[in-house]
Amino acid sequence: MNLLAIEHMTKVYTERRIFDDASFSLGTGEKVGVIGINGTGKSTLLKTIAGLSEPDKGEVVRGNGLTFCYLPQTPAFDGTKTLLAFVLSAVSGRTAETDCWNLESQAKAMLNTLGMSEYSQPMGELSGGQRKRAALAAALLSEADVLVLDEPTNHLDVEMAGWLEDYLKRYRGALVMVTHDRYFLDSVCNRIVELDKGKLYSYAGEYSVFLKLKAEREAMAQAAERKRQSLLRTELAWMMRGARARSTKQKAHIRRFEELRDQKGPESDGNVELGSVKSRLGKTTIELHGISKGYGRKELIRYFTYIFLKNDRVGITGPNGCGKTTLMRMILGLTAADSGEVVVGQTVKTGYFSQENEFMDLNLKVIDYIRNAAEYVVTEEGSVSASKMLERFLFPPDIQHTAIGRLSGGERRRLYLLRVLMEAPNVLILDEPTNDLDIRTLMVLEDYLDRFPGIVITVSHDRYFLDRVARRILAFEENGAIRQYEGGYTDYEAAVTLRRETEKKAPVPGEKRTQEAKKAQEGRTRTKKLKFTYQEQRDFETIEEEIRQLEEAVGEKETAIEEAASDYAALSLLMEEKAELEEALEEKMERWMYLEELAGKIAAGETAG
Repeated sequence: MNLLAIEHMTKVYTERRIFDDASFSLGTGEKVGVIGINGTGKSTLLKTIAGLSEPDKGEVVRGNGLTFCYLPQTPAFDGTKTLLAFVLSAVSGRTAETDCWNLESQAKAMLNTLGMSEYSQPMGELSGGQRKRAALAAALLSEADVLVLDEPTNHLDVEMAGWLEDYLKRYRGALVMVTHDRYFLDSVCNRIVELDKGKLYSYAGEYSVFLKLKAEREAMAQAAERKRQSLLRTELAWMMRGARARSTKQKAHIRRFEELRDQKGPESDGNVELGSVKSRLGKTTIELHGISKGYGRKELIRYFTYIFLKNDRVGITGPNGCGKTTLMRMILGLTAADSGEVVVGQTVKTGYFSQENEFMDLNLKVIDYIRNAAEYVVTEEGSVSASKMLERFLFPPDIQHTAIGRLSGGERRRLYLLRVLMEAPNVLILDEPTNDLDIRTLMVLEDYLDRFPGIVITVSHDRYFLDRVARRILAFEENGAIRQYEGGYTDYEAAVTLRRETEKKAPVPGEKRTQEAKKAQEGRTRTKKLKFTYQEQRDFETIEEEIRQLEEAVGEKETAIEEAASDYAALSLLMEEKAELEEALEEKMERWMYLEELAGKIAAGETAG
């Protein structure tokens, strides 16, 4: 049964044709994910579905008596209302017989799940992320027949996103949503709709199926275009032989040629192109030595030590409010540590892509905003102008002189990302980079980070992005502890699951005492305190100096490689020597991490069993 049908929709916005004779339908029980490049009209489509926007041409038919609930990308709110009052007023349209007390308890339970328990806090005091979560709670409580959600996973930590994923899979109504979270799309949606060049393309199945079907559609379109070009060459040869329009048959042949010639071939997708914009990174990078930070009685970070290596790819994860952004601000020098030391090398040049866009003068032209950062940047291909970089970021010349205020939210995020990269950093610090960026931009950003010649530190709740980018996870855990895990997010999740299962299998306190008494009686165990062996003690005292020497040696080899670029024999030898040094450095770092963990256990007085 069709709940909604949109036929032959055309919509023009600021001289851009967003929809061109596009059609869309929604059936009972469908869960549709809408994807497309930022600025192509995804939010406009959602507003049209929800009845908040009308097409310039075309027809929108909704089923009788259906209720629609729309979650905007940036919710509007009354700053004087309390959090609970805002949610309850937003769902006041629920059936008259709804028990008010029951509804209030449901609202409180959902707000708790979304990390908000200060029900009397005024909406005006909440952060942008908290307001979005409050609006999400109201939308989910609405019991609408059709949920229309614009970026519902933004500002949710991994645990909240997992809860929302399960909730929407069980949701009885229909769902249409825009999201960048590819794992979320794969898990929740049973249909993907792509908005591309004013047309809507529907693919039955989850995101992984969409990727396969889209590749097939594009291959078919390219095959049809090759056939058209072949026919066009044949017809052109006939025309060049001097065809004379003296007969009806010849005139018809000429018309067929002209029609074939005037047909439009498939347009290739515009892709964000990123050349490596870089500056040299010296031997000393960023070092955190026993740093701690707290606010009042809440300890966010406790005695954390970490030394960032060249080409480190570190993902930082943890629940909302645990201190992830505080850690990044300490690295940037914007927040002071309560104790410990943050050492930043003289050659370190950080690029900070914050969760909220920096202040943008909405009256400023796009080109001027980028030129304020740099007129030219040096990339792998040479010097590139600000205008050319904008074109690579899908801002063609006709948009470059447009005011920033006319861009969509996603386009502003893409523009802000370019501004950060134009400053040629050698350390990239990314705070929730996946928020509001379209999937295609994310894919290219991920490829760029693979080639980025420096350190990447990213805070993200996007599991796919962390799996794709991170080689090491720093996870915020209880009481300000930050634990290190090797690999991406899936590796981290598997390690945490294994640890929890091991802890569950551990005997309860009474059983443990009984077992220990039995072992002591049988003389099979002896409790002794952990301590370094002779070799471990020697390694612990010298390993940091050995790591420093290896890093210097690697740096010297890199310099020598640059100088020997035209001497292929010398270059090959230098590359082999550099690879051996890097392998030795990696082994030393693994040994250092083991010794540091052991030293911490010894300091805590742990015992070996």
